Amino acid sequence: MDTTIDMIERVDNALDTIRPYLKTDGGDVKVLEVSEDGVVKLELMGSCGSCPMSAMTLKAGIEESIRKAVPEITAVEAINMTPM
Repeated sequence: MDTTIDMIERVDNALDTIRPYLKTDGGDVKVLEVSEDGVVKLELMGSCGSCPMSAMTLKAGIEESIRKAVPEITAVEAINMTPM
């Protein structure tokens, strides 16, 4: 359990580097869970949840920042992303 809490903290710290950019556009992101196999589940909040660019933001911004800071992460998923 401590390992999971540590991973969540590390992922959240990585997200802090891009949160200012998300908040500029009225959005944010919340870590819901990090599974034992390294899958991060996020909730896109505010305008990020319904933005047509959210898929690009998730892959190019959010996932890249997380994987750079926490290389053990195997995947990043948004549970509420609006399909295009």
